[in-house]
Amino acid sequence: MAELAEAAGITVRTVRFYRERGLLRPPRREGRIAWYDETHLARLRTIAALLERGHTLNGIAELSEAFDRGRDVGELLGVGVPTEETPVRLSAAELADHFAGEVTPENLQAALDLGYLGTDGEEIVHVSRRLLDVSAALVREGIPLAEVLAAGAKVRDHAEALARLFADLVLAHSTRQDAERLRPLAKSVVEAELSMALDRRLSPPPQP
Repeated sequence: MAELAEAAGITVRTVRFYRERGLLRPPRREGRIAWYDETHLARLRTIAALLERGHTLNGIAELSEAFDRGRDVGELLGVGVPTEETPVRLSAAELADHFAGEVTPENLQAALDLGYLGTDGEEIVHVSRRLLDVSAALVREGIPLAEVLAAGAKVRDHAEALARLFADLVLAHSTRQDAERLRPLAKSVVEAELSMALDRRLSPPPQP
C-alpha cells in the first residue's frame, strides 16, 4: 500500500480512505501480503483527475460503480465482427472532458445500457468515433446529454428496422456476400431519405 501511495503521489491514509469508500478494489492477497497492480494505480489517477474537474467523491463512487457494472469491451464489440466504426479508448477524465458536467451516473448507465460504452480494465471504450463526436457536438450546442442518449435509443430502433428491411430484401435475391457488397447502396438510400425528411421538417413555413 505504501508503494502504491507513493506512485500515486498521495498518502497511505488516503488510499485506505478510498478503499473504505469502495473507490478502490481490494488487493490480491498472498498470506499477509497485499499486492496492488497497475489497475489500482490507474484508478487512483482517475480519481485525482476527476477531483480536479470538480467531481465529488460521492459522484466518483457512483461513476466507478457504473463502470464496474459495465460490459466488457469484448462482449460489447464481439469477436471478429466487421464494423465500419472506429472504437475510441478514453480515460474517465477524458470522457468527462468530452461532456463537461454531463457525465452523471444516470447518463453513464444509459450509455452503457445502450452499448455506446464498454470497459477494458481501467479504460473506457466508446464503440464509435463518429457517435462520440456527434454526441459531444450536440451537448456543446446546449442539448442535454440525457436527451441525446434517449434520442440515440430511438434511432437505434429505427436503424435496426431499416437494416432488417435491407438485409431481407437483398438476401431474398442474392448471397450474404452480395449483401455486404451492396451495403453502401443501403446507406445511400437512408442518407438521401433522411436528408429529404429533414428538408420537410426544417424548411420555413410558407408565407401567407
